Amino acid sequence: MKKLLSIFLFFVLFISAFAQVEQTQETVRLVDTTSRPIEKQLKKTFAFEADGVYFSNEFDGARLNKIERSGENSYTIQITPENAPINMSPWYAFRVWSNKKKEIFVKLVYPEEAKHRYSPQISKDGVKWKTLKDKYITEEEKGTEKSGAESRPKRIVMRLKVSKKPLWISAQELENSQKVFAWMDDLARKRNLNIEEIGKSAEGRPLKMIRIGNPESKKMMLVISRQHPPEVTGYFAMQAFVEKIADKSKLSKNFRQDWTVYVVPLMNPDGVDAGNWRHNSGGIDLNRDWAIFNQPETTAVREFLKKRELETGGKFYFGIDFHSTWDDIYYPMERGISGSMPNLVWNWLENIQKEIPNYVPKIQANKRLEPTMVSRNYFLKAHQMEAIVFEIGDNTPRKFIKKKGKVGAEELMKLLLAG
Repeated sequence: MKKLLSIFLFFVLFISAFAQVEQTQETVRLVDTTSRPIEKQLKKTFAFEADGVYFSNEFDGARLNKIERSGENSYTIQITPENAPINMSPWYAFRVWSNKKKEIFVKLVYPEEAKHRYSPQISKDGVKWKTLKDKYITEEEKGTEKSGAESRPKRIVMRLKVSKKPLWISAQELENSQKVFAWMDDLARKRNLNIEEIGKSAEGRPLKMIRIGNPESKKMMLVISRQHPPEVTGYFAMQAFVEKIADKSKLSKNFRQDWTVYVVPLMNPDGVDAGNWRHNSGGIDLNRDWAIFNQPETTAVREFLKKRELETGGKFYFGIDFHSTWDDIYYPMERGISGSMPNLVWNWLENIQKEIPNYVPKIQANKRLEPTMVSRNYFLKAHQMEAIVFEIGDNTPRKFIKKKGKVGAEELMKLLLAG
């Protein structure tokens, strides 16, 4: 009876969360962002001595909740979320190795109403990744729709070749806080940029910010990403966007003389390092906390924006929040709902389309500004920033992601310099 009640409760919570995610860009009501308990993984090496096979979740960004031997060289891994309700972004990441070279079978299973979302990425060193080929994956109870959540299978079985050297398996390329901060340090060193700490997460990890451009400028913009831990493709677009603004081109140099750009690449370091599906260590979706500000991560950005405008006597004119979803989508506000630079976002989207041959961007405009709740709405309401959510598909080719990020930065700088 308890098991049936548990399944029913998860079903109700999951449907509630799915309804929320479907309304992500059409905010209609406030979500309670008071911290809630989360379930942490047991970190260990799972040894199957009979087969000489070993699994580990002992690294930042891992998620492997439970594993059982289901037969010779066959294993079933349970992947469960940090808490519920939650949207369907089932993150997984683990390492596996064996005493000798062999082939093993690994099944990924999820809670009753969840589905497998992310195509497995594999790596021999945790740095260079490639997608596991379809021929090594068996899908079970695959959905019938062409795209989105209902196209995904309930479970998958991976056929993996393992040896003494650990093989990394992850839902997306592993970009934990250590790697993000290393990227920031490298960019700062190459381009002589400043990094500062604007606050700390609930678990005490630093919230780091890169400053690019003229620190005395009264014209400022804000860039953030990784409010949601699994959204690595959005992070890749943010990297390309920021690297273009920081490069040695004439356009970028001119822009940096006139503007200051502030970048928070990792809004949710606790959730990323915990391997969470969606939330921070307070058990909350940070992109629902831009009205109440119960969480330290959103509060730190809010206080920085206020402080910086007071210090400079200037304004933040543009804000962009990078995310990932099923497909590439831009989420602006509807025409007519604007801040200090009307039509900037729509002119920018038109220019991006012109600069990428045969590319027609998918745009879903939002018509509700209040309650603010999500970052874009808060940026516009509180600071009159022109703002947008820039979403990248889970499986968008990585080269195209970089192109979109680079072209987006180029066209934005041109518009801001011109006007």
